[in-house]
Amino acid sequence: MCPSPIKQAVEIRKPLEINAELQGQSLSFATTYGIFSPKEIDDGTKLLLRYLDVESDFNCLDLGCGYGPVGIWMAKNAPAGRVIMLDKDFVAVDFANRNVSKNNLKNAEAKLSNGFSALSDEKFDLIVSNIPAKVGNEMLYLFLYDAYHHLKPGGKFVVVTVNGLRHFCKRTFKEVFGNYKKIKQGNAYTISATTKD
Repeated sequence: MCPSPIKQAVEIRKPLEINAELQGQSLSFATTYGIFSPKEIDDGTKLLLRYLDVESDFNCLDLGCGYGPVGIWMAKNAPAGRVIMLDKDFVAVDFANRNVSKNNLKNAEAKLSNGFSALSDEKFDLIVSNIPAKVGNEMLYLFLYDAYHHLKPGGKFVVVTVNGLRHFCKRTFKEVFGNYKKIKQGNAYTISATTKD
């Protein structure tokens, strides 16, 4: 006999939990269906974290944070700095803030934001994004222009994208920042970076 639809709905609504060892940090995340990669840390994020350098006093931004794995990892690695996480999905922001508390962090917070819209004039040493493949060229340009504005001189913008966006990143990073570096290309994802001179 199949379980009733009500029982099935109750099961699906239960919060999910991910416990992960991410580049030397043991982290725990509450997640839920409806936000990106709710059952496991996605491969793009895992690849990104392998090639991300975060100094202990860095001020960092995680753009499109989801439930917070990248931002929370950066906050753990920058105890003397601060991390702001941004997402346009209110459920993701709620879970990211829950996960800040869950991982006993005092130097990170998530904000509801369309791109960089929730910021005023904050400046960062490092801005990171796991950019969705279908965000659209206009938003990608806005991300680049706003990242340039919000980076300190010498600051870096590092992104992980599906491989299909790597040529777009190379062209637009050079156009907006004047430089581009391909850090790593895997089977499905590419890590790209640019630096504000």
